[in-house]
Amino acid sequence: MLTKKQHELLFFINHRLADEGVPPSFEEMKEAMGLRSKSGVHRLIMGLEERGFIRRLPHRARALEVMRLPKAAPEAKAPPKGKFKPSVIQGGKGNAPASSVELPLYGRIAAGLPIEALSDPSVYVPVPQDMLRKGEHYALEIVGDSMIQAGIMDGDTVIIRKADRAENGQIVVALVGGEEVTLKRWRLRGEKVALEPCNPDHETRIFPANQVKVQGHLAGLIRKYH
Repeated sequence: MLTKKQHELLFFINHRLADEGVPPSFEEMKEAMGLRSKSGVHRLIMGLEERGFIRRLPHRARALEVMRLPKAAPEAKAPPKGKFKPSVIQGGKGNAPASSVELPLYGRIAAGLPIEALSDPSVYVPVPQDMLRKGEHYALEIVGDSMIQAGIMDGDTVIIRKADRAENGQIVVALVGGEEVTLKRWRLRGEKVALEPCNPDHETRIFPANQVKVQGHLAGLIRKYH
């Protein structure tokens, strides 16, 4: 299943290829989708590529090929020449059931980027109201199997409550050295912090406490079955 932004971008690329024979640039896609940065476009492109809707041609700049369109997608009209106006309501509001809240999906939790760099406010996920407590929340997609014994699987979406402190044993989003983001169990050991996986195939990592910052606590989990 595609997100609304992925769906809009796929048809934007398809119409541009049909009209002009070349795909739009990342800058054009960024403006068309109303995104703040090209990194948001890159994540949408990666999602479409992983799902087999497009492919990037090697050794060619701006080379994208549409492999297929969604089978159940409604017929989409070609956008007018010039700036493309998505039909999605800005910010993603208004599409969730009344008993749910839409949270920003910050992207995949993986090494190399702090949470702030993953933020893309154009992508939201509906979350049941009763899953949330007081405070701000956001969502992350899990990559990897380091927390499987805590019931957190590859591809799950976790709901995180923003926080900058943690108690021993809590599962947290931790920022290590200002660069690496990870979801692990938090243990404070004197002046050091142990980030414990919940999988015996992965090792506990220990860091000086001043190199690790808590960015939130695990509040819930959403799993999609295919």
